[in-house]
Amino acid sequence: MMKWLWLSILVLILDQLSKIWIDSNMSLYQSIPMFPGFSITYAHNYGAAFSFLSDAGGWQRWFFAVLAGSISIGIIVWIKRLKSEEILSAISLSLILGGAIGNLIDRVVYGYVIDFLDVYYQAWHWPVFNIADSAITVGVAFMFYESFTNKELEN
Repeated sequence: MMKWLWLSILVLILDQLSKIWIDSNMSLYQSIPMFPGFSITYAHNYGAAFSFLSDAGGWQRWFFAVLAGSISIGIIVWIKRLKSEEILSAISLSLILGGAIGNLIDRVVYGYVIDFLDVYYQAWHWPVFNIADSAITVGVAFMFYESFTNKELEN
């Protein structure tokens, strides 16, 4: 099922290009309202999801980098072992892989992850995220769907 790795590459390219554009064209914490409930807001995340461990002193950069690298290797092995009919699993894992590598690149190159998608309602803001985070979330949602429905997509 390695043929689905194109999806990982697509996620990685879109993620990295968007982050390069944000970093090159916006100032840190600058926010551009797009429509009610959504802005493009440039932020750095030194931690994991929801800024977990973001103020831990720096060790978390390499911890999360090694963790993401290890998980990425595991996902590649998992994808390689999938049966040809396990299409939804391949799509799910490819999305997760692309997102994990996208954020891994940020951690290694910058020491933080570039986030910019800001969803909010009035004064309440969801933690700012990026395309890699979105791909991981969609991939995990597909995995949950598959596990609860026990259905696979048809070839």
